[in-house]
Amino acid sequence: MSLPDFKSTEKHASSGVSHSPVVQLNVGGHLFSTTLATLRKHPESTLADMFSGHPKLRPDPQGRYFIDRDGSHFGAVLEFLRSDQLPRENIQEVHKEAVQFNIKALMKRLEETPQLFGELVGRQQFLSRVPHYKENIEVLIRIARAEAITTRHSTILICVLRTEEDLGFYDNAINSLEADKDSVVTFGPWKAVPSVKDLLDCVKMDIESQGYSVRIAPHAPERSFLSRSYDFFYKVTFTWW
Repeated sequence: MSLPDFKSTEKHASSGVSHSPVVQLNVGGHLFSTTLATLRKHPESTLADMFSGHPKLRPDPQGRYFIDRDGSHFGAVLEFLRSDQLPRENIQEVHKEAVQFNIKALMKRLEETPQLFGELVGRQQFLSRVPHYKENIEVLIRIARAEAITTRHSTILICVLRTEEDLGFYDNAINSLEADKDSVVTFGPWKAVPSVKDLLDCVKMDIESQGYSVRIAPHAPERSFLSRSYDFFYKVTFTWW
């Protein structure tokens, strides 16, 4: 069986956009039928621009317009364009599609949902006040991967300094450790309400969001009778298998 002639297929799809209000879409292998009016509902969006004037998308072999993205959540985008209805699940994934297609009305509505409001306005605003937070997460993962050879677990020590006063004890606290001091990753201090536990929850959440299995527990080093106790340290344990 020979493949359809591309030029004739493209011409057919092009004329379809010009003369038919119904559009057949192939979004990463997911098939959709909708109207030009729906796709053009928000004229400033990238999606509307794709179907305005001369078509900017190439057709697949069946003449459907092809959008090279994972179409798993495109149906939720279409549903919003049709009826202003928001999805009840996969909020973050649908938000990414709204950003990709620059559908500002959908972006704004999703960012007002409890799921995204808490993430964008609460958690991310807090983490922006923790010095070098994202860099520290990357360092943690890099050290853990380096220590993963032939072992089931990688355990990294982190030091969490909540206040400027805690920072003043940093040198003494680090020197009290028997472990490799150079591999300790330090977070803080920060000027915000959330606690040390809140920060540790964020560390765990952001590492697990990258596909890793991790647990965090207080580190209790052995101390002599006269040594001072420091509770700044926690063990971050990665499990590989």
